[in-house]
Amino acid sequence: MIWPRKFIHLDMDAFFAAVEQRDNPALRGKPVIVGGDPGSRSVVSTCSYEARKFGVHSAMPAAQAKRLCPEGIFIHPHFEKYSAVSRTVMSILRTYTPLVEQVSFDEAYLDVTENLLRVEDPAKLASLIKQHVRAVTKLTASAGVATAMFLAKIASDFRKPDGLTVVLPGQETAFLKDLPVRKLPGVGPKTEEALLRRGIRLCGEIRNVPEGKLTEWFGKWGAHLARMAEGKDDREVVPHWEPTQLSMEETFERDILKIEWLKDKLAELSMQVFSELSRKGKSGRTIVLKVKYHDFEQITRSRTLPEPPEDWQRIRATVEELLLAKTLAGKKAIRLLGVGVSGLNVHREAPPSKPVQKELF
Repeated sequence: MIWPRKFIHLDMDAFFAAVEQRDNPALRGKPVIVGGDPGSRSVVSTCSYEARKFGVHSAMPAAQAKRLCPEGIFIHPHFEKYSAVSRTVMSILRTYTPLVEQVSFDEAYLDVTENLLRVEDPAKLASLIKQHVRAVTKLTASAGVATAMFLAKIASDFRKPDGLTVVLPGQETAFLKDLPVRKLPGVGPKTEEALLRRGIRLCGEIRNVPEGKLTEWFGKWGAHLARMAEGKDDREVVPHWEPTQLSMEETFERDILKIEWLKDKLAELSMQVFSELSRKGKSGRTIVLKVKYHDFEQITRSRTLPEPPEDWQRIRATVEELLLAKTLAGKKAIRLLGVGVSGLNVHREAPPSKPVQKELF
């Protein structure tokens, strides 16, 4: 079997909830919901598979989750703990290849076309990585293997939890053929609706549309859509080795328009960033907001403060102002948010700061 490129997408299963269940045996087998108080306006960060059986999912209002799953056990997030586990997982991945792109606490892409173990079969390598992660962390992960990054991502969602799905070279279009168009990255509610109006429901049906017609409908995005329908994507794994900036970002399961939901997510990311800065003894004055819209347009906005932020709330307030004043939030659906601090300085000791709150809500 000749693989032109070998990509693995690794996704930890119900990560936050799984960590809580691992560390507290009394929670195992129970519907665990990580998020804020169901009596507040907070949202679900993630939930265990036991809770998902009731229809609970991430980004759902906590109050709705409580109605769907009255017996759900709500737990406030412990981001410092999740961050520590995440660092362990990412360090494991880098023992197989230096080409690791971490996209969130619990998710990463690997380019294993050439890997440190010189294993030719990427499916075998993905299995080894899953076993390694489980042995060290006592947590399961699902993996997808394919010749393109987006295909590996789609494949990793197939046999959760603890799944492994391989899209062999030459089988890309067959794999995509009967999948809903919404499965393609970047196809949010509006694009899906536009395709459905034209009678296009499945990925395989996109291949029947001339690329010129797709470009007429969706601009440059239409050409990219045509390539994805053929199982092709030129994107490369980009390792994040940027010592002058520390950032956290998250890609959402659904494109988001609600401002309040986006504000809550910015608060969560701001806390994560400040916690990491404090742990590493670093500080910086430039606050960075990253936004990726539903159509894959990506922008960054930044503001340089007079002094480094003393607490996570200062970071949150800055990125929230940038979101409201410098983006189309609320008017154009957003699929990814990122928060960072750049221009970092390293101190001999961690900079004095207010204590980091362990709970967001």
